[in-house]
Amino acid sequence: MAAVAEGSPSAAAAAAAAKEVEYQAGVRKLVDLLSKLNPAAKEFVPSSAATSPPPKKALSADAPVFDYHSIGAGNGGAKDSATDASFYIGSPQRRRGNGYINQGRRRTIDRVRRAEREDSIRRTVYVSELDHTVTEERLADIFATCGQVVDCRICGDPHSVLRFAFIEFADEEGARTALNLGGTIFGFYPVRVLPSKTAILPVNPKFLPRTEDEKEMVMRTVYCTNIDKMVTQLDVKNFFEGLCGEVSRLRLLGDNVHSTRIAFVEFVHAEGAIMALNCSGMILGTLPVRVSPSKTPVKPRVNRVGSN
Repeated sequence: MAAVAEGSPSAAAAAAAAKEVEYQAGVRKLVDLLSKLNPAAKEFVPSSAATSPPPKKALSADAPVFDYHSIGAGNGGAKDSATDASFYIGSPQRRRGNGYINQGRRRTIDRVRRAEREDSIRRTVYVSELDHTVTEERLADIFATCGQVVDCRICGDPHSVLRFAFIEFADEEGARTALNLGGTIFGFYPVRVLPSKTAILPVNPKFLPRTEDEKEMVMRTVYCTNIDKMVTQLDVKNFFEGLCGEVSRLRLLGDNVHSTRIAFVEFVHAEGAIMALNCSGMILGTLPVRVSPSKTPVKPRVNRVGSN
C-alpha cells in the first residue's frame, strides 16, 4: 500500500510542489545575495592565478584560425614564399600585437590623466556655508589673496538655503593658504574651507567662447538657476529688463526631470549683466532666482532640416 501511495499522482504532484518551493527559495536567496554585491567592485583574481602562465595546450578566445590548405597550396604542397610572407604580415597575430601596443598607449594616457586629476585635487579647496548673495566673481576675488585662482564654481541644491563651492588654484601653496580663511564671514555666514576630495569638472570646450566677439558676448551674459517652471521666457525677459536694462538674447532651458529651469540672459550692454548679478535672491515667479556670471555665450538655435 505504501508503494502504491508513493506512486500515485497525488504523491508525485506533492513532490513536484515541494521541489518548486525549494527552487523558489533558492532563487530568492540568490537574488538577495546578489543585491548586496557592489556593482562597481573589481573582479577578484587570486594572485596564484594572476602570476601563473596559461597552459600551453589551451587557446584563448581570440586565438587566430589557421587555414593550412591555403598556406601550402602551391608547388605540390610546398609553401610559396610570397604567400607565406603575406600571411604573416597581415595575420591576426600581427594585428593582435598592434592591439597590445594600443592598449599600452591607452594605459599610459589613463595614468597621465589620473596624475593630472590628482594634482588638480591637491590644488582645490571646498568652501561651504555660502548664502545666495555670494557670487562666483566675488568669491574668486576674495580667494585671489591666497594665490592665483584658476577656476571657481558655486554649486548647491536649488531648494537649499546655503550653497558650496570649489576653488582651484595654480599651485598647492595657494590651496594651503586658503584653508586659513575658514570661519571668515562671506555674505551673512562664516564659511568652512576644507581640502577638496574632487577636482572641478572642466566646461566642455565646444561651449567656451572661441572668437573675440563671443568673448565680448560672455561679458554681457549671466547664468540664472532656480527658475520656477511656471515662468515663461517673456517673464524672464521682462524681469531683467525692468531692473537691469535691455536684453538682446535669452535662452530658457528645462526638462521633465528637474523641478526648476535655467536661463542664459545676454544684455545689450555689459553694465546690464553687472546689475543683474545683484538680482540674485530676488523672487521670480515663486522662487528666488540665482544669478552668476556666464562662462559661455548664448548660442543661437540651429534649425534642423529633415533630409529625405
